[in-house]
Amino acid sequence: MSIISLLSDFGHKDPYVAEMKAVILSINPEAHIVDITHEIEKFNIRMGAYVLASATPYFPPNTIHVAVVDPGVGTKRRPIIAETNRSLYVGPDNGLLMLAAHKEHIKKVYQIDNPKYMLSQVSKTFHGRDIFAPAAAHLTGGIKPSDFGPAIHDYILPEFAKPQAKRGELIGEVLHIDDFGNIVSNITLEDLESARFHEGNSLLVTLGSKTLNIQFCSAYGEVPSGTPLALIGSSNFLEVAVNQESASKIFKAKVGDTFHISVPASS
Repeated sequence: MSIISLLSDFGHKDPYVAEMKAVILSINPEAHIVDITHEIEKFNIRMGAYVLASATPYFPPNTIHVAVVDPGVGTKRRPIIAETNRSLYVGPDNGLLMLAAHKEHIKKVYQIDNPKYMLSQVSKTFHGRDIFAPAAAHLTGGIKPSDFGPAIHDYILPEFAKPQAKRGELIGEVLHIDDFGNIVSNITLEDLESARFHEGNSLLVTLGSKTLNIQFCSAYGEVPSGTPLALIGSSNFLEVAVNQESASKIFKAKVGDTFHISVPASS
């Protein structure tokens, strides 16, 4: 079964999502299309990247993920296919795909420039329908990523796609704030394990100008109500929470803030 996932900021009032699905099914009527969401905040590449990276690990291997949050559509930004050890990602070269693709270890990235695998008329404002949807459909038919265009090495890898490790410290940023007020960073469990951070440690967490000495737990309920903690959330990213309260309100954190962690000197 050929699975194609779709993520966008299109919403559901307009025909855009249906048009993309229509193109896919016209090329491959056997394709199985799964909507991740079409309610990404308009033009919010970071939010789209976070939601994509949160959802894609639960799809079967060889799924083709199409993501379109594309404020640069019609400009010189390139349409690309990112091939990882597990999946294929189709979308704009603006960083949207890279948080998810980087977690799966990128093998190669290709520019889509072969008109054979696009619609005959390509709109300057709707590459989701005219370039990305056809590419995904053709990939399900066995066309190789390399057939779509040349491999590229200067694709955009945004800072939020990979935290930095320096002298026993991990330096990242706030990637997302969920509806509970939990402050989600771009630091993954794999990053923590590589840097030898473990559950049960105390962590020094710097959020913007504030530094907190908090426990690295495995569940919210391991600390009393109203107590801050750090843990790996359900999307496999390190987050700062306050049990049964909003950490983002208490610490006045916002998306894009710096997020540094280290072990206290006494640990």
